[in-house]
Amino acid sequence: MRLPVLSRHFFATALALTSSAVLAQGYPNKVIKLQVPFAPGGTTDIIARVIAEPLGKALGQSVIVENKAGGGGVIGANETTKSAPDGYTLGMATVSTTAANPAINPKMPYNAATDFTAIINIAATPNVIAVHPSFPAKDYKGFVAELKKSPGKYSFSSSGTGGIGHLQMELYKNLSGTFVTHIPYRGAGPALNDTVAGQVPMIFDNLPSALPFIQSNRLVPIVVAAPQRLPNLPNVPTFKEVGLEPVNRLAYYGILGPKGLPKDVVDKINAGVRKALEDPAVRKRIEDTGSIIVANTPEQFAAQMKAELEVYKKVVETAKLKLE
Repeated sequence: MRLPVLSRHFFATALALTSSAVLAQGYPNKVIKLQVPFAPGGTTDIIARVIAEPLGKALGQSVIVENKAGGGGVIGANETTKSAPDGYTLGMATVSTTAANPAINPKMPYNAATDFTAIINIAATPNVIAVHPSFPAKDYKGFVAELKKSPGKYSFSSSGTGGIGHLQMELYKNLSGTFVTHIPYRGAGPALNDTVAGQVPMIFDNLPSALPFIQSNRLVPIVVAAPQRLPNLPNVPTFKEVGLEPVNRLAYYGILGPKGLPKDVVDKINAGVRKALEDPAVRKRIEDTGSIIVANTPEQFAAQMKAELEVYKKVVETAKLKLE
């Protein structure tokens, strides 16, 4: 007997809901992959590795970090969107992959607004312009004077073309009337290594990955994107203080999955991260990098990612930024 269309729709919906419930009920029953869309050593990688083990304990299954670098984070993020929506392949969410790159790159292989399921924002981090100790200036006033005196003489490294470090530096250049050449890398780790080695004179990076080199005097901090001066960098001004408030934006580091991830699975992962962050030792490891714990709801993180994408679209339009 052929069921009426309405009945067929009802049974299809019921089956989908039942399948989702069964998946969530047994989740997780195998190893979970947490993909980092950058090379090892950067802030995204640092925070992923801090959260992976305690999250695995909270969920009762191992969480393994995998680095999928390339394209300013696009390659790894795209792989996450192509994964099965079952919660066993997750991705680290960054401003670079969900806002900055999509805002400036017209040939993105995924739609940042529709191809992800937001799960949780783990932490927000300040960003910093830092220079090699051989750079002629050691403070902001001297830094901007040197750049204006010698336009085109200097270059800066970033985690990749279209990443937050690239886009924020392009915004800084536009607003400050300076010019430095962009040198993109396959992640903040390799970019940092070359800057610390003096092969590139400066970097616009997330503070957690740059801070150890700053603390060991192998990099000199010039200006930070933060709500106010940071306790561990009390003498370094914010972009707002130097009259460039539009550059004064924090980065986020969260977890997301492909679109269609069942809500029950999303909620389990969200609760697992929250439980992991209840451990003072885990919180301290993240906060010691200069990051601020966020741990919001999936709905709040989805709204945050949407808002950040709109901000960077406006930045690109206003500053007329284009990929090199």
